[in-house]
Amino acid sequence: MGQRSDPLIDQFLDAIWMERGLSKNTLIAYGNDLNGFANWLHTQSALNLLLVRRENVQAYLAHRLARQTSPRTAARQLSTLRRFYAWLLRGNRILEDPTALIEAPRLGRPLPKTLTEAEVEALLGAPDTTTVLGLRDRAMLEILYASGLRVSELVNLIPSQINLQQGVVRVTGKGNKERLVPLGEEAIVWLERYLSEARPSMLNGRPCDAVFVTQRRDAMTRQAFWYMIKRQAIAAGIDKPLSPHTVRHAFATHLLNHGADLRVVQMLLGHSDLSTTQIYTHVARARLKELHARHHPRG
Repeated sequence: MGQRSDPLIDQFLDAIWMERGLSKNTLIAYGNDLNGFANWLHTQSALNLLLVRRENVQAYLAHRLARQTSPRTAARQLSTLRRFYAWLLRGNRILEDPTALIEAPRLGRPLPKTLTEAEVEALLGAPDTTTVLGLRDRAMLEILYASGLRVSELVNLIPSQINLQQGVVRVTGKGNKERLVPLGEEAIVWLERYLSEARPSMLNGRPCDAVFVTQRRDAMTRQAFWYMIKRQAIAAGIDKPLSPHTVRHAFATHLLNHGADLRVVQMLLGHSDLSTTQIYTHVARARLKELHARHHPRG
């Protein structure tokens, strides 16, 4: 389990290993967290672990964050300290838990991965549209980027949900909420080509309710679309993790970058809560900062 410098920490790790049967790696992580705290205490005030007060724990967390420890790591370290001092309290080794009432660092929500507009253009242009499969792939990618549909909404589309005259698609999203989403001229062009040139050939007379079908003349699945978008990303030279949801993120981010109202983006994405959509404002802001730094003479 690795070397540990404080006997009290050894006792704690032995106790929780016996109680919970934790893995070796977990015990090593606990030991590292606790010994890091114990060593810091010694350099600060020569305190031992039994004499710690709440302000000592707060000062340690502030010290870790100041040294660019991530909020997630600091939260894990606080969790380790809480478990350690709860154990000491149960054993009547201390009278008060110094970690009580200390809030964990805010983790925030991770920013969604997205694509630049140039990368989206490369992705959309990757399918070989001289083939029926390429026409299908191009139509699906165009619709995904033009509408911001969830991949499940895209692969489950049936013809009655699409109104090419009005240029909209009607989808039922989470919570059985229905919404109308514009398709845009480019997506309509490719969808019409797929429906007239590719889909009849792929089905070869076999009935199928789904708009998008496979070579086996079945409805397209989420998994098949996931593999397709990975394949087209490689063809487009996009060297970053990419999934169907990444294109949905690009749809929202690019709308905001071009001045769309957040409420409109919320409706288009089918979010019930505006706070879910607000994460994209951070992505858009980060992109604007990057553009400013790159192009402004004093950036």
